[in-house]
Amino acid sequence: MSTNANPIIAIASGKGGVGKTWLSITLAHLIARSGRKVLLVDGDIGLANVDVQLGLTPQKDIASALSGRHSLAEAVLHYEAGGFDIIAGRSGSASLASLAPDKLNQFIASLVDLQKNYDAVLLDLGAGVETQVRHLAAQAGRCIVVVTDEPTSLTDAYAFIKLMQGEAKAPLMEIAVNQAATQKEGETTFQALNRACMNFLNISPRLLGVIRRDGKVKDSIRRQTSLVAHAPGSTAATDAAAIAIKLMQR
Repeated sequence: MSTNANPIIAIASGKGGVGKTWLSITLAHLIARSGRKVLLVDGDIGLANVDVQLGLTPQKDIASALSGRHSLAEAVLHYEAGGFDIIAGRSGSASLASLAPDKLNQFIASLVDLQKNYDAVLLDLGAGVETQVRHLAAQAGRCIVVVTDEPTSLTDAYAFIKLMQGEAKAPLMEIAVNQAATQKEGETTFQALNRACMNFLNISPRLLGVIRRDGKVKDSIRRQTSLVAHAPGSTAATDAAAIAIKLMQR
């Protein structure tokens, strides 16, 4: 899929409510539709919602794997409608931020072992900048930071990018602007974040794409189905497809 040997793509955000999980699901579906083998991992253990958005009721998940009841590989669930595999988190369980270092390292080791079987592994991280979230993101070859035009989204995204620079190995940082009124306004949102990164961090993350605001997204979430299945020709699906193509080209 890429010249980068690491197929893990972390999807992050400084704050919640920006559409990170929806984008993770949509990209997994789009990449899988191209014939590639894809694994979507819900890394937001305490507030997991990949399974909720897709109407799934997994019997095994990350939390039960970390408890020692089974391996992480045994928690893999195939999502037939999307043609990709999922490892669910568990809502209401202890969050990733509260994981003991040995448990986090156990999870990372299992994930690194699993990724050998896939062309792409999408890791839907929890929102925030906690050490455990950043350490997990650092395992990826690239990290997509999802932002909106809300000031708190931009400031929190900047904080995440800044702290990631302190990791021993930082992934390639890229930006996806979600819920933009227009393509131009999305680009303006990116430029605001990019200026801060250039002025204070001396780095310039790449704009991966802009996803325009689309009522079909909420419809698909309410129906607990992927937007690619519900409305493949919608504005948001088309914009997400352009991002998926970029991911597959590199």
